[in-house]
Amino acid sequence: MVGKTTWESFAEMTYGETHSAALRQRSVSHTIAKGIWLYFWLLILEGALRKWLLPGLAAPLLIVRDPVAIWLLALAFREGIFRSNGYTVAAVLITFASFLLTLFMGHGDLTVAVYGARIMLIQFPLLFLIGIVFDHDHVIKVGKVLLIITPLMTILMAVQFYSPQSAWVNRGLGGDLRGGGFSGAMGFFRPPGTFSFITGLASFYGLVAAYVFFFWLDDTRYVPKGLLVVSTCCLLAAIPLSISRTLLFEVVLSVAFAFIAAMARPRYLSRMLFAFGAGVLLFFGLLGFGFFRTAVEAFTSRFESAAMVEGGLKGTLGDRFLGGMVSAITETGDESLFVGKGLGMGTNAGAKLLTGTNRFLIAEGEWGRIIGEMGMILGLITILLRARLIFKLSLDAVRAMQRENFLPWMLVSFSLINILQGQWAQPASLGFAVLSGGLILASLKGPVTP
Repeated sequence: MVGKTTWESFAEMTYGETHSAALRQRSVSHTIAKGIWLYFWLLILEGALRKWLLPGLAAPLLIVRDPVAIWLLALAFREGIFRSNGYTVAAVLITFASFLLTLFMGHGDLTVAVYGARIMLIQFPLLFLIGIVFDHDHVIKVGKVLLIITPLMTILMAVQFYSPQSAWVNRGLGGDLRGGGFSGAMGFFRPPGTFSFITGLASFYGLVAAYVFFFWLDDTRYVPKGLLVVSTCCLLAAIPLSISRTLLFEVVLSVAFAFIAAMARPRYLSRMLFAFGAGVLLFFGLLGFGFFRTAVEAFTSRFESAAMVEGGLKGTLGDRFLGGMVSAITETGDESLFVGKGLGMGTNAGAKLLTGTNRFLIAEGEWGRIIGEMGMILGLITILLRARLIFKLSLDAVRAMQRENFLPWMLVSFSLINILQGQWAQPASLGFAVLSGGLILASLKGPVTP
């Protein structure tokens, strides 16, 4: 029997090492996928932890997802699963430069600066890792889970809507007995659900809307029809119960995207028209119930009063939903415009650390906050970075739609505004932007075919 040559032995050893590394990488990918699900559940339940379960830890739980993100990124970098790309390199360089300016020319508070820097250094890169590790099936599973949660969340909303702010279900952060609801209309408050504030709840239902209309549009029966009908009813009920114009805008945007997708493939148009007609009938059917009719009246009152203040629909859309693009520059015209006042200063947590009060020290709008914190040059580069990302995702989603993969397109209906000018200073809004962006990247891979 002839012995193995040196080359054969080397080849076997190399193959064994490569195979072992591949198995290890696959195992780590499974671990990261579980970590992403942990991130998802902490996003949904963060407010519940801070208000009801662990009120004494309300402050540190504000960044409860950051250690998870750091852990996942460290695992991915170590195993070569995730490599830096143009977006993450740009984010790191911009944030590092702004961090130095913050310490030497801005507010100078290290804790606040670190809190502000984590947005682009930790959370933003996680978006791409989700896209790498998750696949189309993971994205569908997230949608199923959201639809299952939706009826429970809607029931909680209704209880919060009709309960006084002193009730346990309406307790604020840290168990605050003054309540966690925001002022709404007709004596009713905007309920936060399991989230810390109404912004998180609006983002939750915005993502739910994208999935609901996708499942109505698609004919692969990813979810039971009964669950889809119930979730659709709950989504419709959530709009007035939330007293949130942001939520209404997100749902309308998802409807518009669904019709565009249906028109791209005419055979889907009848299915979309049926779903839309059924939704209208469901809405008028719900009006027969007193609890829903009262919520609609409160929502209508809120919409009318806010529109009067903001100058009607044009003012509402122009300033609130388009991010105050002009005012972001014109209203930050002081001596710190080009240098910036410092990372984290525009967040509520940063304001609390700097002044002891939760108020906007820079601007309520996202673009105004970014430019106010980072200065004109670095701020505009950051805005353009986010704009380029959502433009690329939208373009790829259109191409996927041409292959009859509608899921990325419907997810873009939620991410379009949330990535472009969503309030990333608010942890829940940031979390949903990161999650939805990653889901778009994962869904672009398309369904796995046998």
